[in-house]
Amino acid sequence: MPTITASPEQGPGFSRLISRNFSDTIGSAIRTLGRTVVLAFSSVLGACADLGSGRLQWREILTQAWRLVTVTAIPAILMAVPFGVIVSVQVGNLIHTLGADSLLGATGGLGVIKQGAPMATGFLLGGAGASAIAADLGARTIREEIDALHTMGISPVHRLVIPRMIAMVLVAPLLNVLIIFVGVVAGYLVAIGGQNVTPGSYWAAFGSFTTVADVWISLVKAVIFGFLVVMVACQRGLEAKGGPRGVADAVNASVVLSVVAIVVVNLAITQVTAMFLPTRLA
Repeated sequence: MPTITASPEQGPGFSRLISRNFSDTIGSAIRTLGRTVVLAFSSVLGACADLGSGRLQWREILTQAWRLVTVTAIPAILMAVPFGVIVSVQVGNLIHTLGADSLLGATGGLGVIKQGAPMATGFLLGGAGASAIAADLGARTIREEIDALHTMGISPVHRLVIPRMIAMVLVAPLLNVLIIFVGVVAGYLVAIGGQNVTPGSYWAAFGSFTTVADVWISLVKAVIFGFLVVMVACQRGLEAKGGPRGVADAVNASVVLSVVAIVVVNLAITQVTAMFLPTRLA
């Protein structure tokens, strides 16, 4: 059977092509990250300026916040219930093996508050919220509404980005609190119903190990995740191009990038809090 071999000239050329494509991809990713950071700084500074001058669009902020609540509240409850049950069952089996059933309230509560609730909040906002924002801004971009705003001297950041940013930052901690409440209650019901844990020991362990600092860290993480999600979604939506296909690509990219950013940032925050705020008795 004849064999096909590449000429010596094709080898280096192919390697240069792969290297060039890899360099272009890395460079494009860095430039996109830079534009997102610039958009974030512009949005924060613009929000402070609008708040100080009294030009903040409160009606638009409330409208966007209500839209986020309507698309995330019910999924948050549906996600929190199985999450609390899974944590209670899995951790309960391990604790029962060690003979420390009274600590189920502490482990289940800490798992929901410190990791489960903020991560679920970020994923919900990244899935439902980011897709809605990217689709809205992407459709405005391909219809040349953003160019029309520039022509009229209106900043798209002040008109479109800042209200969505503030709405996301306001909704994120509220959604986090809802997930904490539902998750802890679901874990409690499973613990006393299926793990034979007494209600008193469950809440005693929960109150002994869960501190106010844990709740504040959870809320701060939810706000950070919401801010990351809205900035990624706005940047992708404002840079959409190529018609309806470009809008779909912007929505897909915003969801994927939001999830990746949340996972990476959560890992960093967890490491920092574990070093400076270790778990201790309340």
